[in-house]
This record gives sequence, structure tokens and C-alpha cells, in this order.
Amino acid sequence: MTGIAEHTTTGYRDGRRRVAISASYFVQGLCFAALLTQVPVLQTRFGFSDLGLAGLLLAVPVVAGVGSLLAGLVAERVGSAAVLRVVQPVVCLSVLATGLVPNRPGLYVALAFFGVCVGAVDATMNMQGVGLERRYGRSILASFHAVWSAAGILGALISSGTEHWRLPLGAGFGVVAVLGVGLSVGFGPRLLSRAEETAPADAGPAGTPAPAVPWRPIVLIGLAVALMYIADSATSNWSALYLRNGLAASAAIASWGYAAYQGCMLVGRVGADRVVRRFGPVVAVRAGGVVAVLGLALVVAAPGSAAAIVGFGVLGLGLCVVVPQSFSAAGQYDPGGTGLAVSRVNLFNYVGFLVGAPLVGAIESVSTWRVGFAVPLVLVAAIIPLAVAFRPVRRAAVPAAQVAE
Repeated sequence: MTGIAEHTTTGYRDGRRRVAISASYFVQGLCFAALLTQVPVLQTRFGFSDLGLAGLLLAVPVVAGVGSLLAGLVAERVGSAAVLRVVQPVVCLSVLATGLVPNRPGLYVALAFFGVCVGAVDATMNMQGVGLERRYGRSILASFHAVWSAAGILGALISSGTEHWRLPLGAGFGVVAVLGVGLSVGFGPRLLSRAEETAPADAGPAGTPAPAVPWRPIVLIGLAVALMYIADSATSNWSALYLRNGLAASAAIASWGYAAYQGCMLVGRVGADRVVRRFGPVVAVRAGGVVAVLGLALVVAAPGSAAAIVGFGVLGLGLCVVVPQSFSAAGQYDPGGTGLAVSRVNLFNYVGFLVGAPLVGAIESVSTWRVGFAVPLVLVAAIIPLAVAFRPVRRAAVPAAQVAE
């Protein structure tokens, strides 16, 4: 009876942790989408040229990478929850600041804080997700990323409402900031503690130092993440222009490509954990790569806007599994729960952003949109062979006698 009671208590506690971690993903998705969808407004307000805006947007993932690295180093010492509880409210406030600052220097400061802290949140919330997944003993990380996608859609809707009602930019960002800070502060105390980030099944003998996190498998996993984000950033930045200028779609239709991409990614992530549990991560990622290639092939060959929109949706369905599984796979190489593996894989997120949008835009400037999107089509195909890097890691069991000592 005591064992049943302890199991029930642990399950209830982990359930509370799951809700709290989901709240962190929700806030991150909300803030990121709210700011991203208002970039054209910021460009007009501060008078940026297209080249100047591109430079500003490229600087954000660079400082985000710095934030991810710093978060990994600090979380190794104090735990990811301590870092996440501090930096996530700063992300929310920096989003609000971008809507209130009166000049470019203020905007630069606000975006610098946003970039560093958003990188730290990306790393630490995924450390939390990996830690809880380890405790559950089954794939659950895709469900957190589904929450991120759903929150992103909500953030875009808030931006749309702000524009529709012609409200000040600070008003829309204010709604996001208040909601985000409230959720961050309210659920922060329920995050996994430092001691809970490593499941009992992974614990070694007392006093045994955690094994070093290897670089080679992390790089292979990270390459798949970078390739995914090359396609993702190309879609988020250029899908509307491709539909509008390349396929003669109306302004009202041009945004449907990205909406289809995000909507199908959300649907895919809702069921991705079940697919991984049944077929394993290698098959899930490989199949996702194949589906993504088919989606981009349809985008490139589309005779009209309707076919391209379907292609973007298929692309989202294929890519939906890559990022959640990358963090799950990285967590296997960090049984001590330090968070270093997760923060390292997270760096490749920003590499993909830095490469994807500029690459497609540069190719389009000297060729066509079809040729531009053909490049991520070729690159995404490399996810298929890289899927083997996601295979489960087998560890030798610790002898009972050794544990007893």
C-alpha cells in the first residue's frame, strides 16, 4: 500500500511539473510569434531599409546563441529552473519594451535583451522537458512543442487584432507581456527542481561524477536541427512573398502558406509522441524527412498558390518531429542532467535561422523563388540519413551491489 501511495504521489507531482513546463513553452511561443509578426511595423516605425532590417534580424539569433551557451553553463551549477524563472519574465518585458521605445538605440537594447534571454529560455525550457521525459520514461517532448506552436498561433492572432483595431504596438505587446509574466511567475515554483532533473533510473552510485557530454553525436543531431530550421526560416520569411510575387496570389491568400505550415506542424506534434513510442525515434525522424522533402518538392513545382499552400502544410507535418526528438536524443548523452547537451543542440537552431532566410533570399535575387526554395529542398533531404543519430543509447546497467555501496 505504501508503494502504491508513493507512486501516486510521484505521478501527481510529475503531472504538476508537466503543466508548469507546458506554461513555459506557451509563454515562449507567444512572445516569439508576437514579436516576429510585428517586424514590418517595427521597420516602418524606425525607418529601416530592407538591408538594415535584415542585419538587425540576423543579430538576434547570434545573441540568442550566446544566451543558450550561458544558460547551459549556469544551469549546470544551479539547475535549469532557477535560470528559467529569471530570464523568461525578462523575455516578456523585452517584447513590451520593443513596442514602447522611442528610438533606434532603445530598440537595439530591447532586442539585445530579447535575444540573449530567448536563447536562455529555449535552452532551459528544453532542459526541463528532457528532465521530465526522463522521469516519465517515454516520449512526451513533442507535446510541449505542440503547446509552443499553439501559443505561436495565438501570438499571431493578437498581432492581427492589434493591426485590425489600429491599436498602439505597445498595447498588443502589453497583453502578451502581462499574460507571459503572469504565467511565468505563477508556474515557476512548480518547475522541476535541480534534484528532479535526473530520473532515478539514470542515477549512478553516490559520488560518481557525471560522464562528459560527447560532441560527435551532438553535432550530428544538431545538423538535423539546423537543416530543419533552414527550411523553417525560409518558410516563415519568404512563403508569403513566394505566393504573392512568384505565384500571383492575392495579399489575402499570401499568408496562408505560413498558416498551413504552422497549423500542420501543430497537428503533427500532437500525435508525434505516439508515433515515436510505436516506431522509435529513428523511423519517426526519417519518415518526417521524407514527408518534408515531398512537401518542399510540391512547393517548388506548384503550378499555382493552392498547391504551394498544401506543400507548405506537408512540410510542417514532416518537420514537426525533428526538434522535439533532437532534444530527447541529446538528453541521452547527458545522464547527469547538467543541461549541456541540450544547450549545445539548441545552438544549431540559430545556425539554421542565420543560414536559411538569407540563403533563399539571396538566390531569389539572382534567380527565381522556385530555385530559392529548391535549395532547402536539397538540404532537408540530408535529414533522412542523419536520422540514425537519433537512435536510443544503450547503457550498461549498474550492478545492484555497486548501487548498494
